[in-house]
Amino acid sequence: MQIQDVDLRMLRIFVAIVECGGLSAAESRLNIGRSTISSHLSDLEVRLGITLCKRGRSGFEVTEAGRVTYQASLELLQQCEAFAATVASSKNELSGRVTIAMIDTLVNDPRCRVAQVIAGLKSRSNNLQFDINVCEAREVETSVVNGRSLVGIGVSRHPLRGLDYFPLHNETNYLYCGKGHPLFDCHPSEINTLLQQAEVITSNYMRDKETRNDALNYQNTAIAYHDEGIAHLILSGAFIGY
Repeated sequence: MQIQDVDLRMLRIFVAIVECGGLSAAESRLNIGRSTISSHLSDLEVRLGITLCKRGRSGFEVTEAGRVTYQASLELLQQCEAFAATVASSKNELSGRVTIAMIDTLVNDPRCRVAQVIAGLKSRSNNLQFDINVCEAREVETSVVNGRSLVGIGVSRHPLRGLDYFPLHNETNYLYCGKGHPLFDCHPSEINTLLQQAEVITSNYMRDKETRNDALNYQNTAIAYHDEGIAHLILSGAFIGY
């Protein structure tokens, strides 16, 4: 099979479909409509002569051939980017795709200088492409381990073997309650008792006492993977959370 530019484009689309978990979910990542995505996927299946995934009323499912193709696609695309980077380095140029996985709401943190780093890289070369994926903390590490991202920015309870970790800055988490919660306007003498009875919503990476560094006997009845989800639950007045 002779690999052409159109094949690489279709493979990138297929990789996005698999990683997003379906055609509709891949629309925002690819910035193209579902019908166009479906057309590219069908063309790729015809080109390869295999069925890559099942889609329909029963839901989306990657076939065994699709899983093999997905892994092969990752390797091929990484090799193409490595080739482009090697050629560019021979000309003392920066090129290739800079893939970053990061947790949400970092844009509101003045200590997070991702924007400045991107600006600095762009000022050195116009041959760089940037791909930023905002995801939950656990997925940040997985994305780097699997080679989908070059670098990840987030938090980690238990460092994974094979990854290098570098501290950027420390962050203090506070415990909040919303208006309507018993703790919101209680008497100071009631705080400890109410805390022991409270239902808590925390990030997935702060569920254990080791990470929270406290001894409260929380009832963990809700979990959110992004700060916005935590905020909605806290504002409901039914939960407390970090």
